[in-house]
Amino acid sequence: MSCPHLPEGFDFTDPDLLRTRVPHPEFALMRKTAPVSWCAQRRGVSGFDDEGYWAVTRHADVKYVSTHPELFSSWTNTAVIRFNESIKRDQIDVQRLIMLNMDPPEHTRVRQIVQRGFTPRSVNSLQAALRDRAHRIVAAAVERSRTGGSFDFVSNIAVELPLQAIAELIGVPQEDRARIFEWSNTMASYDDPEFAITEEAGVEATMEFMAYSMNLAAARKECPAEDIVTKLVAAEGSGNLSSDEFGFFVILLAVAGNETTRNAITHGMHAFLTHPEQWELYKRERPETAAEEIVRWASPIVSFQRTATEDLVLGGQEIKKGDRVGLFYSSANNDPEVFDSPEVFDITRDPNPHLGFGGGGPHFCLGKSLAVMEINLMFNAIADALPDLRLAGDPRRLRSAWLNGIKELQVTAGA
Repeated sequence: MSCPHLPEGFDFTDPDLLRTRVPHPEFALMRKTAPVSWCAQRRGVSGFDDEGYWAVTRHADVKYVSTHPELFSSWTNTAVIRFNESIKRDQIDVQRLIMLNMDPPEHTRVRQIVQRGFTPRSVNSLQAALRDRAHRIVAAAVERSRTGGSFDFVSNIAVELPLQAIAELIGVPQEDRARIFEWSNTMASYDDPEFAITEEAGVEATMEFMAYSMNLAAARKECPAEDIVTKLVAAEGSGNLSSDEFGFFVILLAVAGNETTRNAITHGMHAFLTHPEQWELYKRERPETAAEEIVRWASPIVSFQRTATEDLVLGGQEIKKGDRVGLFYSSANNDPEVFDSPEVFDITRDPNPHLGFGGGGPHFCLGKSLAVMEINLMFNAIADALPDLRLAGDPRRLRSAWLNGIKELQVTAGA
């Protein structure tokens, strides 16, 4: 069934909708009246040869789908719920080589290799360097603020640490981070006309990024070093990634890791500045629970999708084999059956079983601990050096079908 109380044609993946807001009132309505409902689309508008998808909005149902990959495939139609309408099917299919779009057992094999780079020891070894970088990033913003006027929080603060963390993690020279930013922006921002990204430009960015990553892998195979790339591509006797697999893994890191953490930091700053009592609390106490609440509040990924592998029933609805199923994390993270007063931004919220890093199962975010570290380090640095930050304008949102993105957030250093 479709949700009977929503306007005809309402589509949670409409990029023009997400350019203006996350549809929280509509999500709340669906959770109450039709938690699993059919969302009709014009055939092909999402890049798929079908007429819509099932929207899943309750926390419990999103978690169920996420933890049953045998019933709900990431590989069949990938995890991306909406592509550009002009995309060709073979361009969708090639994305199955990215770990995000694999199913077990192939996903299991690749993830077991990639996990070598995300052990607690590997992530913790980055902390001192990233703390120093966070303070340098904020110090540079302080210098800019002394010239007076406002500055963009996204480009001056939020974007830098996730890029530098990825560069640090896989051994990309820091001077190349701007290229990674440009490539990942091009690949993730295809729905936003401000970026004027053509299909050709998207393909070109992907190919350039792949070539860069594969060259990095080849160099480590030729000359192993004491770094994570070597662990992934040159390990002996325990399997390794091919150059192609490594290239696609770096693309996943750049888009899924960089874009999401950057937007979590930006949304977190906006939340603090629109909830000043929480900012004062954070500056006083620096609670460890803050990062998780920022991710819940931001839900940088609004939705991913799965495809049913057989006829089944979910949330009382009969879903057919081959139907696409949208997992709406932004809705699940505001489910009042799970969270007390979910509409309240509360950095002391504990427990906080949000699904901002996925709903569990094989695709639970591999880089969660790194993302939490980056968020904590960034806000500690901001609280130390820019405690009186103020908003200087409304955020400018990204036009996207599945990212809760902010392109620009003007702030001032306050008084």
